[in-house]
Amino acid sequence: MSVRRLAENQPETFAFTRENEAKCEEILRKYPEGRQASAVIPLLWQAQKQNDYWLPKPAIEKVAQKLGMPYIRALEIATFYTMFNLAPVGRFHVQMCGTTPCLLAGSNAIKEILLRRIGEQGKVTADGMFSWIEVECLGACCNAPMVQINEDYYEDLTLRNFEKLLDDLAAGRPVKTGSQTGRITSEPAGGLTSLTSLYGADGRNGHLSTPDLNQS
Repeated sequence: MSVRRLAENQPETFAFTRENEAKCEEILRKYPEGRQASAVIPLLWQAQKQNDYWLPKPAIEKVAQKLGMPYIRALEIATFYTMFNLAPVGRFHVQMCGTTPCLLAGSNAIKEILLRRIGEQGKVTADGMFSWIEVECLGACCNAPMVQINEDYYEDLTLRNFEKLLDDLAAGRPVKTGSQTGRITSEPAGGLTSLTSLYGADGRNGHLSTPDLNQS
């Protein structure tokens, strides 16, 4: 695993907004008295969402203080989990899966598009719109290659539909999350191959009928 360090340039302070303070209190109520430190991950995530999807040092300190835990323990969590961005990211932060299933399905071609359009990993485009990193498995192997952009998955990527996805995001046009080819969940790419019709309903073989999964 690569070494993860805090960004060199840090804001002086961090404070939760009134709305996010209320969300933090709601989260804390889910934990027993004396176990509030267990809420460190959801509170760090709330801080990151408030701060344009990156987690500055003052925010980590604020969460540690709120939970009554040593700062170093909160820092350990923030630097261990790659879901926490330790430096500024673009408005659309792309996490590209490069693990074996995605690699075999063509993720290197997706990576080339990211390098050409955004630049090296960890860099933010001049307009502040995009940044990207390569990550380990995001758990959508059946729909490879795929990326996560902010909190959403985009799957079944091709050179053409990924270029269009980036174009639409940059232009502020609505985009479709999930499969970019119309696939339903993780069904076979060519459509269902089993359980596609009624059977056993004629009373001669004693089988129960099975619904046609293609019908609404």
